[in-house]
Order: sequence, then C-alpha cells, then structure tokens
Amino acid sequence: MRTPKKKQLPTKAQSYHALVNTAYQPTTARRQTAPREVTQKIEPAEKKRWFTWKKALLLLLVLSVTPLLVIGVWDLKNFTSATSKIFGTSNGFGILAQTPPKNTDGRTNILLVGYSADDPNHGGATLTDSIMILSLDKDQKNGYMLSVPRDLYVDIPGDGKAKINEAYQDGQRSGFNEPGYAPGGIGLLEKTVSEKFGIEVHNYALINYAAVRDIVDALGGITVNIQSSDPRGIYDPNFQPVEGGPLKLANGSQKIDGQTALRLTRARGATYGSYGFPKSDFNRTQNQQMVLTAIKSELNWKLVLDPRTNGKIFSAIGNNVQTDVKLSEVLPLYRMFTSVPNDQLKSVTLNDINGQNLLRSYRTPFGQSALIPAAGINNYQDIQAAIANL
Repeated sequence: MRTPKKKQLPTKAQSYHALVNTAYQPTTARRQTAPREVTQKIEPAEKKRWFTWKKALLLLLVLSVTPLLVIGVWDLKNFTSATSKIFGTSNGFGILAQTPPKNTDGRTNILLVGYSADDPNHGGATLTDSIMILSLDKDQKNGYMLSVPRDLYVDIPGDGKAKINEAYQDGQRSGFNEPGYAPGGIGLLEKTVSEKFGIEVHNYALINYAAVRDIVDALGGITVNIQSSDPRGIYDPNFQPVEGGPLKLANGSQKIDGQTALRLTRARGATYGSYGFPKSDFNRTQNQQMVLTAIKSELNWKLVLDPRTNGKIFSAIGNNVQTDVKLSEVLPLYRMFTSVPNDQLKSVTLNDINGQNLLRSYRTPFGQSALIPAAGINNYQDIQAAIANL
C-alpha cells in the first residue's frame, strides 16, 4: 500500500504572513473609511465659515445701501412736493429726461420778475417792482444780468403808454393771450421786453419776494459786499417791525439772513432819513443783482442733494415761483447757471451799460416822474445795440 502523504503544515514564514494579513485587514478597512468620516466632519465646518462670510458681506451691503435709499426717497419726496406746485406733476422722475434749454445761437434769456404777492396789504402788490433779464451763453460760459427800471415809460402793446411795471397788471386784467407768449400778465410783459430790447425771451420766472427770504435762510445765509458811496453804509427806515425793522448795513463784506436779504432787495432809500442810496431805484436793482449772485455762490450739488436743506429750498421755490420752464429743462438750466463763474456774469443797468447812460428823466402827461431812452421816447435803437454787444 501506498503510504498517504502527510498534510504539509505552513512554514513559519507563511504563518507569519497570514497572521499579518489577517491582523491588518480591519485596520486597512478603517483607514479607508476614516478619510470619508473626517471629510464629512470638515465639510460642515467649511460651509459654516463660508456662510458667515457671505452673511457679513450682505450685511455690509445692506448697511451701505440703506442710507442711500433713505436719502433718495427723502430727496424724491421733497422734490415731488415742489414739482407738483411748480410744474403741475408729482412725477419727479421727469427731471431725468433732460431736454436742452431753449436758446438762440446758444444763448438762453430768462425773464426774472419780482412782485409783492406775499404782501396783500401792499397797494401795488401786482406791480412788478423787479424786472431782470438773465442771459446765459452755454458755450462761452458767460452771461449778464440786465435790470430794467420799473419807471421806464414804454408803449405797452394793446394798452398804451405807461410805466413798464404796469404791464403785468394790465395783462392780468385784460386776459392777454397771444401765440408765442405765456398767457396773462407775464406774457404781456414778455412781449413788451422783447419788442423794446430786441431780444427773445425763452423762459420766465415770476417770483414772490418771499422766495428770497426763504431760499437765503435755507442756504444758511449769504455773503454780500456793501459798497456804498456813504461811509456809513446804507440805511432805509421804511420797514415795519414785522418786516425786521429799518435796514442798516455797514460797508464791507458780511453775512446776512433771509429777512435782511429781502429788505435789501426792496430798499431804495426813498424815505426821509435814508442814506447810501444816491441813485434810488438803480441802487435797489444793483442790490437785487448782488443778492442773486450771492445765492448763486452758495448753491452746489451737495446742498441740492442733501434732504435736510433741499426740502427748504424746494419748498421756497414751490411756494413762491411760477415758471414756464419744463421739468426736463431744470437740470440743464441749473448746470448752465452754475457753470458760469461769477466774474463772467456781468451786472448791468441801463444807466451804466458799457460806461454809457442810455436813459434820461421824463415827466408823463399825468405828471409822473419816469425814465425814457436817452435817444428819445420810444427810441430803443441805442439800447438794443448796447445789449447786443454784451
């Protein structure tokens, strides 16, 4: 018989390797799952940090944008309130259309008219005591302010000869309405000024004198430079206590409030005891030009965009100004006005235009003291030529 083979036992080396493989198999499995477990633990931590960073960024964005939104809404509310009064629309976004201002060869002429509608007890509240032509050249960045004396004796179209400050009153009474001009009294005054001075009036602003007081106060005051020929400065006692009392200002540069600015635009030294107004109404028109220039100097985009100040400015304009300027023309006109340096904006009166006095005194058939062109009654050739050369 064949002897069966004996079952071979593993050698020591084989036993060792088997033992090693068996012993390390669970460890290898744990090593394969451990990274996944670690990854699962790390991912939430990373996501949490990323979410916190985005959250902080979002919070920063909200904190940055919210004040701008609040200011924007506040600005829009202030502006909309004014536009509804001036332009008859509460859609303040219409200002963004930006239509170029009307002009003739790049020059825009605006008729600025002041009256005393804020003082109903004033006997001549509808007489336009302040008539000024603001002419701006958008390309040359210059312009002029020409004051028209209220006592200028003119032929008012359709109403006969009278002082020019009666034109508005006459047009209101007769219901003036002609193509090319605004309806009512302001249209008749536009036509009178256009015909006499040989210029085209593109827009008008009819201003209640109270606007001067309110705008100056909204700006925090204005700086004026009184340069009277009298060493004492200027003094006019013709103001009631409710109006601030007598106007008294020394010569030199000084800051004044709205009530003082209003009195300065009205004073002409006609009352006994006055001084510093040797040319009476001409001095008043010069002071009106000075106040307008001072207001212009204070205006800037920071004030216009600040709802704490623009609300007062918009309210002053909305309550006291009538105009035919379209809402879409407001920003272009504002930029044109503020782009002209003060030293390039001439202040002109007809008794001193390029060194010439183009007026002379006249006594009307009714015995009134008035002014007419130096060339003769109703002869405006020299005046028109001088204005064309400004």
